[in-house]
Amino acid sequence: MAACTAAALVVGFLLTPAGDTVDNGKWQCKVAITPVAGAADTVRADQVLSYAQGSAVTTAAAQKLHLTDVAGLTARRTVVAESPQMLLFTTTGPTQPSCLELAAALSEATIIGYAQESKKSADESIKRLQNQADAQQKQLDDLQKSFSKANASDQAKLQPQLSTATAALTKTLGAIADLQNYSQTDAIQQWGSIDAKELGGSLLSSPSRGVRLTLAVVLGLALGVVAALMLSRMDTRLRTRDGTEEAFNLPVIGEIPSLSRRLRRLREPLVTARPADPATEAYRSLRSTLLLTGPEALSGQLGQGGLDPDDRRVRRAVEPAPVVLVMSGRSGDGRTSTVANLAAALGETGRQVLVLDCDFRQPELNEQFGMDEGPGMAELLSGEQRTDLVELIRPTRVPNVAMISGGHATAYPAALVLRAGEVLALARRHADVVLIDSSPLLNANDAYDLVQHADTVLVTLMAGNVRPEEADRVSELLARTGVPVAGVALLGAEVATGRRHRGLRLPGRLGGGRGEPGAEPGRPALPGGPAAAERVVEQHRPEPHRAEPHRPESARPEQRRPEPRRPEPRRAEHQRAADGRRGEPVYGAAGEGAARRDGTTSWGRRPAELPPEEPVETTLQLRLGEER
Repeated sequence: MAACTAAALVVGFLLTPAGDTVDNGKWQCKVAITPVAGAADTVRADQVLSYAQGSAVTTAAAQKLHLTDVAGLTARRTVVAESPQMLLFTTTGPTQPSCLELAAALSEATIIGYAQESKKSADESIKRLQNQADAQQKQLDDLQKSFSKANASDQAKLQPQLSTATAALTKTLGAIADLQNYSQTDAIQQWGSIDAKELGGSLLSSPSRGVRLTLAVVLGLALGVVAALMLSRMDTRLRTRDGTEEAFNLPVIGEIPSLSRRLRRLREPLVTARPADPATEAYRSLRSTLLLTGPEALSGQLGQGGLDPDDRRVRRAVEPAPVVLVMSGRSGDGRTSTVANLAAALGETGRQVLVLDCDFRQPELNEQFGMDEGPGMAELLSGEQRTDLVELIRPTRVPNVAMISGGHATAYPAALVLRAGEVLALARRHADVVLIDSSPLLNANDAYDLVQHADTVLVTLMAGNVRPEEADRVSELLARTGVPVAGVALLGAEVATGRRHRGLRLPGRLGGGRGEPGAEPGRPALPGGPAAAERVVEQHRPEPHRAEPHRPESARPEQRRPEPRRPEPRRAEHQRAADGRRGEPVYGAAGEGAARRDGTTSWGRRPAELPPEEPVETTLQLRLGEER
């Protein structure tokens, strides 16, 4: 609409004169010209029309009106032959008097000018006939002399010649008399009075440039509205919650409003930079929904914040942290900003979050946290350098959030992602939650290779960036992996219209990616079974889950554990963890020491012991010098 309005304004400005002009089409006058009585036989309409259309009439009218713009005066009059005996002059003018004056001047100039032309032509004809009459008179005189001298027989012969010469002379003299009378009177005259009426003009011929530019703006706006409606009909990109759920066949678990350009330029997550902003509350709502509908390892850590440092380390060794893969179909879907803000929102709950930047094609996660580039996942996965995973964990200014940046990828990104399984297994024991930022699924295969190592997937979508067929392709690819899909986070969401679709493929009904009983094969499952799926449908925005005090494993029948804990081994693990703290690096948020005052462990502590079900050493651990 703005483009059409601006274009119409520019065109209107260029096509209108700089100053105000006179609207010569506001009044219209008509006057008829006919031959005088008795002159119809001698006046030819084509001759009168040819004379009236000539420049002599317009010039004479301009002189009478004391005007110098003869061309402009010519443009204001038209003359046509209404019939063989009538000419019609039509004039226009800005006012009634000016229109009447022009019509009268043209009528008078035509009558007088044609009379003068007729007199001039008659004089020439009289002169020619007079010469002819003189010759005939001389011939007649000669015949009369011969007739008077001739005898009776000769007079009889000369009498016919004498009569013929006399008749010819009489005819010539009669024609001369008629021409003399014709040249002394007008051949044409005005028929009736001048007919004048007001046309009213139009906006297109308005004398004011402002009026014409206003008209151009109105026309541009109307054209813009039509163009916008046509584009809206033809544009099928997803913009609303209803359309997103229908296209992905997944629930929208978070709707993030549009952010201003100033907020998008922040080098810090919005959750920490603007805690009271509506978008921050939307990210918190997304966090709460993800905790309730995510995997058991994620939803079962509601009391994690109450553990002391040693208990936290021991629990990580027994129960590795869940991995949440944040992905999108196309670039520009707000995937990286969602990872940063979701990490900050999870950090508010007391969980220690480790963020991995696995977008090796365009790593930008360090910019979200206001950090410089450095070695990261690319160096760790390539194996070109003996790099310890703990050494690459960098604390951020966001509480309880650390990250490993993308690094500088020298190998092909797809080859790096294929080696990510063992690295992620180690990263699970250094945090409570692991968030992964990946490449767009439809643009690269990196995200598809990372899905198999994740516990749940969160899809991000920027309103107006993805078409339904692309969303359907993303949903199809995710369904083939068998990994639970938590849902879709819609950024820049518009107000939804209509009723929501109830037939969604919710995580609990997507199928048994993790051995969920009763699930369809090849599709992710929602923790909690069909009952949890129905609860998600009925509650689109669940309230944040209240943290519960830590309970022993026997009090949690819904969570499965590899092995039941025993008091004796746990005390032994505590003892080994206490002994292993000596000499280990400590790294966390700026200003943190070896142990935090609030009792929480720092990021740098290594796990006390590997999980019993995993091998003690792996190929990647030997290569990187990881913990034994």
